[in-house]
Amino acid sequence: MTSDPRSTLPRRKARRTLKGRTVDAQALRDVQTLLGEEPRRRDLLIEHLHRIQDAFGCLSAAHLTALALEMRLATAEVYEVATFYHHFDIVKESDRAPATLTVRVCDSLSCSLAGAARLLAELPSRLGNEVRVIPAPCVGRCEQAPVAVVGRNAIGRATPDGVSEAARARATEAVVPDYVEYATYREAGGYRTWQDVLAGRLPAEQALVTLEHSGLRGLGGAGFPAGRKWRIVRAEPAPRLMAVNIDEGEPGTFKDRWYLERDPHRFLEGMLIAATVIGIAEIYIYLRDEYAHCRAILTQELARLQADPPGPLPSIALRRGAGAYICGEESAMIESLEGKRGVPRLRPPYVAQVGLFGKPTLEQNFETLYWVRDILEKGSDWFTGQGRHGRQGLRSFSVSGRVNRPGVYLAPAGITVRELIAEYAGGMQPGHELYAYLPGGASGGLLPAALGDLPLDFDTLNEYGCFIGSAAVIVLSQQDTALDAARNTMRFFAEESCGQCTPCRVGTAKAATLMEAPHWDTALLEELAQAMADASICGLGQAAPNCIRCVIQYFPDELHRHRA
Repeated sequence: MTSDPRSTLPRRKARRTLKGRTVDAQALRDVQTLLGEEPRRRDLLIEHLHRIQDAFGCLSAAHLTALALEMRLATAEVYEVATFYHHFDIVKESDRAPATLTVRVCDSLSCSLAGAARLLAELPSRLGNEVRVIPAPCVGRCEQAPVAVVGRNAIGRATPDGVSEAARARATEAVVPDYVEYATYREAGGYRTWQDVLAGRLPAEQALVTLEHSGLRGLGGAGFPAGRKWRIVRAEPAPRLMAVNIDEGEPGTFKDRWYLERDPHRFLEGMLIAATVIGIAEIYIYLRDEYAHCRAILTQELARLQADPPGPLPSIALRRGAGAYICGEESAMIESLEGKRGVPRLRPPYVAQVGLFGKPTLEQNFETLYWVRDILEKGSDWFTGQGRHGRQGLRSFSVSGRVNRPGVYLAPAGITVRELIAEYAGGMQPGHELYAYLPGGASGGLLPAALGDLPLDFDTLNEYGCFIGSAAVIVLSQQDTALDAARNTMRFFAEESCGQCTPCRVGTAKAATLMEAPHWDTALLEELAQAMADASICGLGQAAPNCIRCVIQYFPDELHRHRA
């Protein structure tokens, strides 16, 4: 018998640490103290990264390595997640720690129109080396443009003096506005409709039919019929989960924040009605990190709801985003909820069949759930009986730009932008005339004033190369140019691409560079736009070329002026 040569080799000692970096003992104690009794599950990785950064102001290599050990993950897994999200500050051993305070200045379109460039130019010299000033994508406060965020404190209609004063005073915490609290909501009849569903006084099938007849569609941008989605998920085997999308990162969109900071329980009741009708075991609420004040509201009100529930509650978890526009895409949000990079999934399978943790999942936008209670109480006819120009229902328009009263306006579906500006937004600002508008935020395209009488609703703008999306209307005047607006949106997409697919990752960056040229190579840009639209995995890359095509089609005079 031949002996095994391996038997003569010395045995390797078992590793006491993960392969890779040596773990710093103090960093490990820091992480263990911060995490306390919290589970070390993989889906909590982003939550734990936030805990460390909130405590130390950054994520050091030592703390990341210690976290990897504590969670039994490879260090590379922790690094790839931490480096994916904008709001995590990674500091290597050789780097200096970041400044003690960070000021983010929104440079998306609405804030750019209102003077964000001046803030970015003046603030560094005013605030000195102890304060870091950086540009940021849309922070969801377009009606208050320009906006600067000092720590977690958002300052609307920001001026260099105002931001400097807040920074000197270290006014960094989010300001929580007045809102309808739990007791007040209950006293006014809140949660009775949910109780009716629980008790069978409002049967689940009847609620579904009412929702279907109302024509309520997903109000996060995609517009999928809500009743149909509920029915699809309800037909899937248990356990079923729900993921609520409050990540609204589309430049120009702020309606979810607007409603949440005023009447949070109307949304929570709609969420619980959906959970009961469908048979949901667990609910995960995904809230964008920029909404620190909304996180404080939801944390407080969920605690009050759970302390005195009107009925048996499912498990509800509030999760915090970390600054990534792509996580507004439903499958990317699911990945982020699982503690991973927010990278869209290939489909099929669809989220309704294989979603969060591999379970059938109802993914629903905040505002869609916000209207469920009203529709069930007032009936589908109440909702369908409103609308203009042959359309039915209501839409919440986030209006910003060159209007007198930017804000969120609940208006009839099918209203035109001229009507919206005149009847709701207080008309154009003095000295400004309607020149162009974005009907659906950065991804929804760009239309000229000559098309200002089109009905604004799902499907009405498709033939014009645009869509309403989340109904984020940004209004431009004759003092603006379509070229600058398109450049701004493309820079945003180039920055926010998750990088998974080449058509989007390379296409947005290449398009942004080509669009900065004084003379556009329209043939090359159209070829690039077609490749992005045809081959990108998700809606970011597919919709990013809309602004290019709209400028070429509707604003040829601007292109010709630049060629002259």
